[in-house]
Amino acid sequence: MSDHQGVPVRALPVAEGLLLRPFEEADLPALIEAHRDETLRHFTRRPVDDAESASRWLARQREGWAAGSRYSYAVLDAAVPDTAGAELLGNVALKCGPLPSVAEVGYWTAAPARGRGVAPRAVEVLTAWAFETFAASGLERIDLLHQVDNEASCRVAEKCGYRFEEVLSALPPDYPLDGHRHARKRLDAPQHRRPE
Repeated sequence: MSDHQGVPVRALPVAEGLLLRPFEEADLPALIEAHRDETLRHFTRRPVDDAESASRWLARQREGWAAGSRYSYAVLDAAVPDTAGAELLGNVALKCGPLPSVAEVGYWTAAPARGRGVAPRAVEVLTAWAFETFAASGLERIDLLHQVDNEASCRVAEKCGYRFEEVLSALPPDYPLDGHRHARKRLDAPQHRRPE
């Protein structure tokens, strides 16, 4: 069990036009729509297809918060004052495993929001929050993993100061291709880096 329990469910600071807050029921139609994109589906292990799978997905996110194992955020356009009506631009999550010293960041960007710097800004905010929030628990490193054919994720990793560490072997069926592991360490991480 992780030492990351007891973190309040709350929004994160605004990141240059983005608001990060926990997912809500009102986000489910936009979540389903985002998962219709073939590129997102290619890189997602469990795509959301309908209202039932969206509800299961949301339940897993809430269970993750309660267990201290996963902190998932809806990435929204901060220009819209009412977050319930804001455009869902993506998702960013911190995944905590059995070792409190290591976590993983995961994310996706909705097709209409790609090319606008959404992923780097969201990953940067989540990274800074994670290192600050879990410093007392001993968090030292956050990994960013992606398939070798996901060149966009390589660029996001580089922009956010996640250094390439190694090639990971494929583990079918969930990970059919080799992958990259990038990592950012707490002590050498720039805390207030501005992604491009």
